[in-house]
Amino acid sequence: MDSSGLWGIDLGGTKIEGVVMNPMNPGEPLHRLRRETGASLGYDHVVSGIAALVADLERASGFKRPSRIGIGTPGVIDPDTGGLKNSNTVCLNNRPLRADLEAALGCEVAMANDANCFALAEATWGAARGEGVVMGLILGTGVGGGIVVDGRVLNGLHGIAGEWGHNPIPGESHPCYCGRRGCVETVLAGPSLERHHRELGGEAVRLPVIVERAAAGSPPAIQTLACLREKFGVAIAAVINILDPHAIVIGGGVGNISLLYDAETRAAICKHLFNAELHTRILKPALGDSAGVFGAARLAA
Repeated sequence: MDSSGLWGIDLGGTKIEGVVMNPMNPGEPLHRLRRETGASLGYDHVVSGIAALVADLERASGFKRPSRIGIGTPGVIDPDTGGLKNSNTVCLNNRPLRADLEAALGCEVAMANDANCFALAEATWGAARGEGVVMGLILGTGVGGGIVVDGRVLNGLHGIAGEWGHNPIPGESHPCYCGRRGCVETVLAGPSLERHHRELGGEAVRLPVIVERAAAGSPPAIQTLACLREKFGVAIAAVINILDPHAIVIGGGVGNISLLYDAETRAAICKHLFNAELHTRILKPALGDSAGVFGAARLAA
């Protein structure tokens, strides 16, 4: 590891966050800075904003930037073209982000998507520390995932390993932004659950309110959470049947719903599992909103 420590950048849709991890204790952050992404101002503005943040980290930490910096992004690098793809920050799509950042920063850039960074951080320093195969799920405005095997991110041939949010759920047909229908994201994402609640006759309210109303006995809210349990069981069993991870860590706003971790949900998974019992640990994250930037820094190791 570079004597300057591990440096990571988490590039989000609204914010850019940077961290310098302690070179003597890589799990300890020494300096953290945040800036607005300013994606509406275009691609060049985002690249220059990252370069400015790295320069500010140098001044704040007193360290010279290392020879390698990890960067977590929305979307992934296309192995065929070198451009970014599948990003909801649309100004980044089809642009050579890694090459342009290496030129702007004057160092090597290790890049992975935000879900992979989340999974890597939780597998290294968080809830799934020490587990061999870890699946990190993002259940929020969208649905994504990342896979870590023995401390290393699994990217796959096309750069899409872990993207379970665009697996189909049997019997579902709602259109997805990706152009397909019935994707996991159209059922389990926060906005999708809110839509389901409205379709059942409930008010147009946010997911935390739906959870509160279910506890108070509201039928549409209860049915919405029952749908979450059932469809999560179907969707994640397909992943477990293929990957058979030691642990699954669930991030994002939907991941805050406690029923995902209870015995009834484990039973819902088992109905679709090619095994008599489920031993996989299903965990809440330990690192909160630090996971993305910590995972980006871990990429630099």
